[in-house]
Amino acid sequence: MGRFGLPGAQAASTPASAGENPAAPAPHAAPLQSLASPPPPPMPPKPAGQVKGAPPSQLDIRLRLHSRLIEELDLAKLDKLDEKDMRREVMSLVADFARAERMALNTADLQELGASIYDEMVGLGPLEPLLKDDSINDILINGPYQVYVERRGELELTPVRFRDNDHLLRIVNRIVAGVGRRIDESQPMVDARLQDGSRVNAAIAPIAIDGACVSIRKFSKKPLTLEKLVGLGAMPMAVADFMHGAVKARVSTVISGGTGSGKTTLLNALSAAISHGERLITIEDAAELQLQQPHVVRLETRPPNIEGKGEIRQRELVKNALRMRPDRVILGEVRADEAFDMLQAMNTGHEGSMATIHANNPREAIGRLEQMIAMGGLAISPDAMRQQIASAIGMIVQVMRLADGKRKITHVTEITGMEGQVVQMQDIFTFNRTHTDADGTVHGEFRATGLRPRCIEEMQRRGIAYDMANFDPTRVLGAS
Repeated sequence: MGRFGLPGAQAASTPASAGENPAAPAPHAAPLQSLASPPPPPMPPKPAGQVKGAPPSQLDIRLRLHSRLIEELDLAKLDKLDEKDMRREVMSLVADFARAERMALNTADLQELGASIYDEMVGLGPLEPLLKDDSINDILINGPYQVYVERRGELELTPVRFRDNDHLLRIVNRIVAGVGRRIDESQPMVDARLQDGSRVNAAIAPIAIDGACVSIRKFSKKPLTLEKLVGLGAMPMAVADFMHGAVKARVSTVISGGTGSGKTTLLNALSAAISHGERLITIEDAAELQLQQPHVVRLETRPPNIEGKGEIRQRELVKNALRMRPDRVILGEVRADEAFDMLQAMNTGHEGSMATIHANNPREAIGRLEQMIAMGGLAISPDAMRQQIASAIGMIVQVMRLADGKRKITHVTEITGMEGQVVQMQDIFTFNRTHTDADGTVHGEFRATGLRPRCIEEMQRRGIAYDMANFDPTRVLGAS
């Protein structure tokens, strides 16, 4: 089977395959030979760099053949087949119809048409080739006729098109239905996920003016490890070893950064330091963490139903998680008043818990936590609030996507306590940008600040070795 089960109710859809220009749909009732193609609607100008599609007459025949195939397929029979047998059945029907219509298609054309029909039936149609391309990190759909992807930190336009906005909406509904959510005029925004954990955000009319807008953050089928991140230049091995040891020593950690900076990727990589004997509970808006431990309980928020009832927020899940005997609680992202409950967990026997937060630097991360605690309307003074933060969180790791698209860890910062009304922090490692090339490539170096972290003593008590020479500020730990 494909990414989703067979959507019988959507079997009569007639979208074009990826890379082809959209055309008007044909009726389904009459035989193919008797169908007259209506004049196609005016199309927007073709974006620069788009690959030229098939001639209009050929494209029209393909659309009609696509429609007829979906009508003729025995969905009940196909539903019982595995993916390999189902693809073979679809390819057989494609070949039969192509011969009956005397279509001049070579083997490659037949394979392409059969793949597009199969993807439309059980997958995400024109998006399937992009989802299978491991070099793509993000897929950004701006209406049915404009699809961008991000590769190596750079955006590029693709030739992928949807037939029209209704075609795109069918794909969006297939995604959100797969995780028990909905999107319509009364609720025109949704966060969802694919089965592989890839994050999906969609917005439709009336808030999206030029057609449905969809953002897909793809996740690698093989999660990135700290070693791989070191190889990609995100940090030197000395920094990776320190963070690995700190997490293993149960130092509660917050990963801070902007959108697309790699917070969740780093959280997944750092989680490898957690013992397989611990019970972990993850809490997310849309489940996307890929922890490798055997004892993981995954919880996910629930949006309100059509009557506006039944919503379950992260705060309720955090409170419930504390009754489930966790060793560590891991929040995919702290967004609102659940911040206070997360701090309570870190302060009450769940050291080593982890979370991510949107902020531009470690100091701003502290400020954002204060704001989110205040959102809960709790009768707690600012001093008590900061004391909670200072006693709960041991380390903040700042990640950033640089101007050239590369992701770097820019600060590893330890929280050392309170001094007066200020949360005290000290940078342990930093990435210092030195210069930028004419082509936009950013260069810099990783160094220690010379301050010895307090958590190193806990690491030593737990038998975690670390080379103290890495704290020498005159030593360049890594450069790029």
